[in-house]
Amino acid sequence: MKKYLLVVMMLAVAMIAAACGGSEGTSGSGGGSGESKPKTLRILTGGTGGTYYPLGGSFGDIISDSTDYKATVQSSGASVENMQTLKSGDAEMAFSQTDIATYALTGESMFKDNKIDNVLGIGTLYNETVQLITTDKSGIKSVEDLKGKKVSVGAIGSGAYLNAVQILEVHGLTVEDIQAQNLSFDESTEGIQGGSIDAAFVTAGTPTAAVETLSAQNKVVVVPLEEDKVKALIEKYPFYSEDVVPSGTYKIGEDVNTVAVKAMLVVQDELDEELVYEITKSIFENTDKIAHAKGKLIKAETALDGIGDLKLHPGAEKYFKEKGVLK
Repeated sequence: MKKYLLVVMMLAVAMIAAACGGSEGTSGSGGGSGESKPKTLRILTGGTGGTYYPLGGSFGDIISDSTDYKATVQSSGASVENMQTLKSGDAEMAFSQTDIATYALTGESMFKDNKIDNVLGIGTLYNETVQLITTDKSGIKSVEDLKGKKVSVGAIGSGAYLNAVQILEVHGLTVEDIQAQNLSFDESTEGIQGGSIDAAFVTAGTPTAAVETLSAQNKVVVVPLEEDKVKALIEKYPFYSEDVVPSGTYKIGEDVNTVAVKAMLVVQDELDEELVYEITKSIFENTDKIAHAKGKLIKAETALDGIGDLKLHPGAEKYFKEKGVLK
């Protein structure tokens, strides 16, 4: 009888333990105890000297505070690499230029043999300004002056590389006409500072951290694009728009004409609709918590500008319909 009671008690203890264990680890469910561990959301940004990285840090904090997910931010080679990483399933959310996202989802350009079919959009954020950076010491005053010079055209796998190629193209040049260097933004400005390169293409929101650092000790020059070249570029590549680097940025004395694409957020298509709704809502309704000047430009009302034929995630659609931005 005693053995029977002992077995019954042991079974009861085991069942209670199993029941308690079952309430743990229900990530993102807001379980009854309130102590369940949150799931992780991995956000891909860009190099630490660009705009994506600090913005990603702010977005990560906002998402972690507003949802049951813990957002972690990872630096990367930016747009092209980010799209490829989302395809492989090694992250859930990323920054991208709209032109690169378009190429990825349509299987064009650098994605000709590697079409991305598992990524959807959240929305656009702000202009990604194409900046041709040098200093007054270089003597470079136009794109044509780059011929024969050592020029960073962006890290391999970055959107800046394609922007550089296209701008050179409308000026009758190719990467073979320059001594092209594949450097990150930080490496580019360090190279200009140290004299190992003459100029660099930087595609990022202004002001860009790496260029600001360069301007602290050097007279930075942002090389202008002439109006006819801007029109030719936009005619051939409609995802570009006219843009200006404002006077005072990097201590420059006057506005500089250039072009821009849009920065946007993309996610894996398999993410839960309600989660993406919460992510979208938390970002666009907490822009005052974004610790970067670009935070002032991020608005729900303009989040579909420049998105073109890119498809939105159903969770993002739900939010923009709720806001009246999408009918």
